[in-house]
Amino acid sequence: MQYWWVNQNQTYEHEVSGGYLWSPKTKANGARNHFYDTMTRVAPGDVIFSFSDTYIKAIGIASDTYQSASKPSEFGTAGANWTNEGWYVPVSFKELDSPIRPKDHMDRLAPLLPSKYSPLQENGNGNQGVYLAGVPHNFAQELVMLLNGQVQSIRADTSYTSEADDTIAIDGLLHDEMLLTTQRAQLIQARIGQGLFRSRVAALEPCCRITGIIDSRFLIASHIKPWSKSNNIEKLDGHNGLLLAPHIDRLFDKGYITFENDGQLRVSRNLPAEIYQAWNLTGLIAAKPFARQQQNYMAYHRSVVFQEA
Repeated sequence: MQYWWVNQNQTYEHEVSGGYLWSPKTKANGARNHFYDTMTRVAPGDVIFSFSDTYIKAIGIASDTYQSASKPSEFGTAGANWTNEGWYVPVSFKELDSPIRPKDHMDRLAPLLPSKYSPLQENGNGNQGVYLAGVPHNFAQELVMLLNGQVQSIRADTSYTSEADDTIAIDGLLHDEMLLTTQRAQLIQARIGQGLFRSRVAALEPCCRITGIIDSRFLIASHIKPWSKSNNIEKLDGHNGLLLAPHIDRLFDKGYITFENDGQLRVSRNLPAEIYQAWNLTGLIAAKPFARQQQNYMAYHRSVVFQEA
């Protein structure tokens, strides 16, 4: 998961209410622009800080990757010199109940600004010519703390996206005429942790890595790389799964925890302390290293699913 900063002085109302980002592909003279190229690097689940009129007013969660699209007609005279063909990224935006003015917090933010392609100057003013800029995780974490829980709440509210992805993927399987009926059933069963996938996972992971529970009646076969993001082979690969207690499955699925390759637990700063204590995440049983095939999937989980900040 990555963090992005978008300057929306001219287009804030249109983009936030419309649920998207849009930029030209190039400058008016045809030259490439780093802050337009960044649109092609946004991935589903990425967090976007929306900056307008000196305030961070909204948080967006990217719901898909980029696509080509003409300049939105609602822009009107905004960006009159922009080229018509551009990049479009769908985003689920939520306006903040308590916006913050970064200029008021530069004692904390200035030391964390990137040395290149920064969206802000050290005095807190926006840099001219910036549209979408990637921001370092330590800078993003400071913003998350300044926003006092609002980012975590918005991310939780948009967790429906994974279920929506699953619905679309299942619909695709149901209409895929190249699949045999038995193959189709196996793939859909894998989504709910049943059938062939579950038995393959259990052969590799006989117990919950956190609680130590071995009674399979009380364990969920959870995909490491989400089912909706996996190809048909990965959907049924036992190396792409863990048997987890239901509450641990919830934390893993939503990115509140992940694992290092040596089996050590990694906990997101976004996990409330009371959950960490009540669910006894301090009582981890002896860590067990992951097999090489499992490590590939876990690397995806750490980089895409896990809530780094």
